[in-house]
Parts: sequence; structure tokens; C-alpha cells
Amino acid sequence: MGDFRRIADLIADDIATGRLRPGQRLPPQRAFARRRGIAPSTAGRVYGELVRRGLVVGEVGRGTFVRAAPAGPAGRALVEPGLADAPVNMELNYPSAPGQAELLAPVLAPLLRPDVLAEALLPAAATGTASAREATAALLATPGWRPDPDRLLFTGNARQAIAAVLASLVRPGGRVGVEQLTYPLVKEIAARLGITLVPLAGDRDGLLPEAVAAAHRTAPLSALYLQPALHNPTSVTTSGPRLLQLAHLVHDVNLPVVEDRIWSFLVGPDGRHGRGERAGERRGPVDPLAAHAPALTHVVDGLSKRVAPGLTVGFLVVPPHRVGAVAEAVRSGGWSAGRFALEAAVRWAGEGVVARLTEAKRVDATRRQRILTQELDGFAVRSDPRAYFAWWELPAPWRADTFTAAAAAHGIAVTPGPAFAVAPGHTPDAVRLGLASAPEPDLRRALRTLAHIAARRSGGRSGR
Repeated sequence: MGDFRRIADLIADDIATGRLRPGQRLPPQRAFARRRGIAPSTAGRVYGELVRRGLVVGEVGRGTFVRAAPAGPAGRALVEPGLADAPVNMELNYPSAPGQAELLAPVLAPLLRPDVLAEALLPAAATGTASAREATAALLATPGWRPDPDRLLFTGNARQAIAAVLASLVRPGGRVGVEQLTYPLVKEIAARLGITLVPLAGDRDGLLPEAVAAAHRTAPLSALYLQPALHNPTSVTTSGPRLLQLAHLVHDVNLPVVEDRIWSFLVGPDGRHGRGERAGERRGPVDPLAAHAPALTHVVDGLSKRVAPGLTVGFLVVPPHRVGAVAEAVRSGGWSAGRFALEAAVRWAGEGVVARLTEAKRVDATRRQRILTQELDGFAVRSDPRAYFAWWELPAPWRADTFTAAAAAHGIAVTPGPAFAVAPGHTPDAVRLGLASAPEPDLRRALRTLAHIAARRSGGRSGR
């Protein structure tokens, strides 16, 4: 066990002396293992130890980069001291409202009574409990849609919900249509299930129905995965007319849909944020695709963004005839929600805690978007005033990997655009900025630093 730490010490010495420079990419773990004559698992431990020490940062789909060195050969600091001391992780994106713990804790107190706790520690079925189904149906309801509680299933988190639905719908070798840029973990889930993802074009109104139809004609799609509400990473929200077109199309070709609504809670009850917008302004539909194609649409949602990532539950609303098949996939995958988490969710929803957190996070997201606008003014940044993330199309000559490495050298972790790209040949020179996790002063400082990095090589700021 100590061997990997000794190797990590050697790499750390190379970083400290400047033999490995900030932004330099380490070899892939398998190549590193071959060079050192060690097992790949040991190489993984070495890299994990370097990450733990804050010396490198792993970028999804791109590799591992040296993040910081105390000083260069001539004694000049290679990292701005303030950010070196306080790294800012803009890959993570878990919103937290002020006073969140104080809101959550009192509601959990009754669960700690021995009689209640004994019940809460029992296993939970995929169908949860009657109270959980009723509370979740109310939580997910929109003005034009309320899920039938009997169609609700529960998983440990939303990612498991996606995996369960795809496992129940698509056989190995099957094709699933997705937006050209999609949630990176969907790529991982598809790879593990032996599913082929088919990238589909979209525009500012969302996924193009003609792209779906063309792909389905080429070779039948087994399912469609999409994020109509605040698409990650671009923040696009599908327009009402486009959503209806998609509903008609999937009905015509009998194409099952996985509708990911994990960020939909940021969309206000009337399609607006609710504060600071022009009267009558709407930014997208409130109701899900499931409201228009209920017999084909599987809705995925969860508590990780609405409440907190540490004690979460994934929600699934499935067509009536699919409840048994999806429940079986949840059971066989070991993806069932914990009973304690379900009981906590019921209480948080019933006491209005989730509603209060939702409103607080809507306000917080808007405030952070203002910081983004101020600090990256003049750059080509695509976002939505309600979103907790932004898509930054980098100015030339920056590439996504080199900019990610340069940001890492300043103690800032961002997600490179290729992590979201489905087609290997289409790697956008862009990065996704997660705005939710860092304290606001750190977020502002990090965005300002990123702006300086981008402008330094591009010769100035690019127009929007």
C-alpha cells in the first residue's frame, strides 16, 4: 500500500522543482503503469493521491493535468497566490442555499426516535411507499401536468434512474438518440450497457425533430434521451412549439423517451424565474414532454440539486405499462432508494422545506448569473439567467484542453467541452462553468482570473 505513496512523492518532487510544469498533462494511467513497471491499479492510486494532495486535477475525458507548483526554477511563483491557496472547483455543481442545514435538520429530528428509526431503516421497494409517491407527485407537478403516484418509482439518485430506464428499454447494441452535447455520465452509462449513442442536431429552440426522424430512418432508435429544461451544458430550454413537435414525432414513430428534468426546478411556475425579469417574459415551457406524450415518456428527476447531494433520492415517472419492467431493472441493478432517504424526502416536501430551498436557489442562481455576466462581459458565453452553469465558447487560439490546463495551473477546475461531445470528431473549443458550488467571492475571483487567462493569448475579449 505504501508503494503508491512513494511514487506519488517522486511525482510531487518533480512538480515542486519545476520538472513538471503547471498545465502539463501526465501520461494516461496505463502508460504510466507500463513505464514504472507497476500494476494499473497502483497507477490509479498514485493519481488519486496526487489529486488528494491538490497537485493535479483530473479532467473528464481529457486526462490528468499538473495544477500548481510552489515556485519555478527562478523562484517566480507559477500560480497566483490567492487562488493557489484556495482552489475553486467549477466542475462540481451542487447548489447550497444559505441556512440550508438549519432548515433541513429540524425536520429530520422525528426520524431519530427509536420506533420511527426502526421503520425507516427497513429496505424500500422500487415503488417506495404510498406517502413517498404522493409527496413526490405533488413535488414534480407543473400547471399542466401532475404525475399519477402509481407510476412513480425511486432510485438512489437521478443517475441511477437514467441507468435503470435505459437498461429496461435498450438491448446491448441498441441505438439511443441524444443531443450532440449531452450529460457526460449518460455516455458512461451507455458504454457500460453496450448502447450506441447517436448525436442529434439542435438549435436555440431545442432538439430538431427532423434530426430525430432522419436518424430513426437510417437505423431504428431504441429510445431518445433529452434535457428539455435547462440543458446541461448549454442551458437551452426547449420552446413550447418545439416540444409539441417532438411529442407528435415520438408518437408517430412509437419512440420511447427518457426526459431528464434534474434542473427543471430552477424554472419558475410560469416559465419565468419570478424576479428581475420583464413583465410577461417567458423563457420556455413549464410542462414536461411527458404532459404531451405520457405513454412514451419516462421522466427522471431527483433531490441532489433541489436539496443536497449527500442524502438524495432519484425519481422516475414511467408510462403505466412500463412500471413493472423499470421496477425490475431498478431491483436487478441494485439501484433502489434507501428507506431513510425516502422518509426524509417525504418530510422535507411535506413541511415545505423543499419549496423554500427551491425558491432560495432560484434567487441564488440569478445572482450568480449576474456575476458571470459582469466578469465575462464581451466573451461568447451562452447561458440562461436561471441556470447554475454556462457554456463558454473560447476565443481563438485557445483549445478546450489547453485552456482547461491553464485554468488548472491557477487552481481553477472547469469542464472541457469534449467531455460533453457524443461524436469523437466534434470536440468544441469550449468549457462548461459550474456556478453553484463555490462561495460567491471565490466565484467572482475565479471568473476574473479566467477572463484574464483567455484575454492574454487571444489579444483581447471576443464579441458575443
